[in-house]
Amino acid sequence: MATQSLRRGVMRSIVSRMVKPQVLYPLYKSIQCSSYATQRIVDIGQPTSVSHPHLLAEGEITPGITSDEYISRRKRLLELLPEKSLAIIASAPVKMMTDVVPYSFRQDADYLYITGCSQPGGVAVLSDEIGLCMFMPDPDPQDVLWQGSIAGMDAALDYFKADKAFSMSKMREVLPGMISHATKVYHNVKTALPSYMAFEAFRELDHNNKVKDISYLTHELRWVKSLSEVNLMRQSASIACQSLLQTMLLSRTSPEESKLAAKVEYECKMRGAQRMAFHPVVGGGANASVIHYSRNDQKIRAGELVLMDIGCEFHGYLSDLTRTWPPCGSFSSAQEILYDLILETNKECVKLCKPGMSIQQIHNYSVQMLQRGLRKMGILKDSSISSYHKLNPTSIGHYLGMDVHDSSMVKNERLLQPGVVITIEPGVYIPSSCDVPERYQGIGIRIEDEVLITETGHEVLTGSMPKEIADIAGLLNFDWSRGTEVSYSPSQQQVGFH
Repeated sequence: MATQSLRRGVMRSIVSRMVKPQVLYPLYKSIQCSSYATQRIVDIGQPTSVSHPHLLAEGEITPGITSDEYISRRKRLLELLPEKSLAIIASAPVKMMTDVVPYSFRQDADYLYITGCSQPGGVAVLSDEIGLCMFMPDPDPQDVLWQGSIAGMDAALDYFKADKAFSMSKMREVLPGMISHATKVYHNVKTALPSYMAFEAFRELDHNNKVKDISYLTHELRWVKSLSEVNLMRQSASIACQSLLQTMLLSRTSPEESKLAAKVEYECKMRGAQRMAFHPVVGGGANASVIHYSRNDQKIRAGELVLMDIGCEFHGYLSDLTRTWPPCGSFSSAQEILYDLILETNKECVKLCKPGMSIQQIHNYSVQMLQRGLRKMGILKDSSISSYHKLNPTSIGHYLGMDVHDSSMVKNERLLQPGVVITIEPGVYIPSSCDVPERYQGIGIRIEDEVLITETGHEVLTGSMPKEIADIAGLLNFDWSRGTEVSYSPSQQQVGFH
């Protein structure tokens, strides 16, 4: 009936609009043909190139990452595994907010890196003898009714390109035999399941110190990004920069931590991010001196700075950047002096980012630079590292990728290689009660960028985000509706501030 009505509508439009039939005939035929299309799109619990052609091209498991790349990752992991070893990587568990309300699920990075499966409930097993074997959750009609379809054994074989697949209910029958043939087992300690750890074969290997943490191997693989991974990280960084820029503009009229946190999350998700990389840090005034401040419940007073540390996730890859600015539109003299020191440290450390350097070397340089500057201002009374750590206990940066602190098993002393992504984030955090000149009390400043190491040096993935004082002032003191720069009197700068 619906198809007949559609056909009649096409013919009526021909007559009513006096359009020549030969113009609309192709449209009529396409409607006629499509009405009889019977292709069935199988829902496997996550986007595919068939169900989401706007996201994935044919042959991709993750947008931009093909099944061939996932197969290559498994081969590289097998090359790192000792002979006759077995790898067991479980998916992340579902964590509950209340008895019936789960937290938003995020897949374990190692499991996602090897399989491409973004759903809970599975276990991946890898060895030279069996290839990739995936144990998939058993479909429960009640769960499907309430939560939708999930990937099963067919999806494991056809979509994720596993060599073997079993239901989770068969794991007790199948996996002990695989373990008993192995001389060593490597597993993901963070997502380890009591069910397989209770197997006698596993306990015997563990007793003989033959069970190891696989993170030492997977983090090695994940440390250097492929071209497809770098592309996803560029997009994630671009989304974060655009979103933070919009949030800076809002801060002029809505200087409240909660509103700025809501704004940046909204902007990230509207631009395609699946979730935030972490709970946004939005510290106004003295709250900015709390490094991982998370309450985000204060109003920002006129003359105070706001520090925002944010990042988002784009198809499994994260961004991470920080900017500090005065929502009122201008820095005080004390704020500007401190900000200049942090900015100069940021820029000099970025220059050091190249193959052959290490995060530790860059960190040591940043400490020397900040100590020298803080002593000159009278903020540091001596050159002891303990005094410095009271104002900045953090490292200059960390690796970034599928986790915020990515490849954490790789030491900061490792010499950087092309394809590695790091952060450069110098800062100073001065509590209101700190024994420093009064005009510096209660100030927290951090400037953080993402940096990709390249063959010839580096690429700043967050380079589009303003950080120069003149650029920030121009951004905040520009009337975007009229396209003109505006100046504010002290009384006007109080508008919106409490």
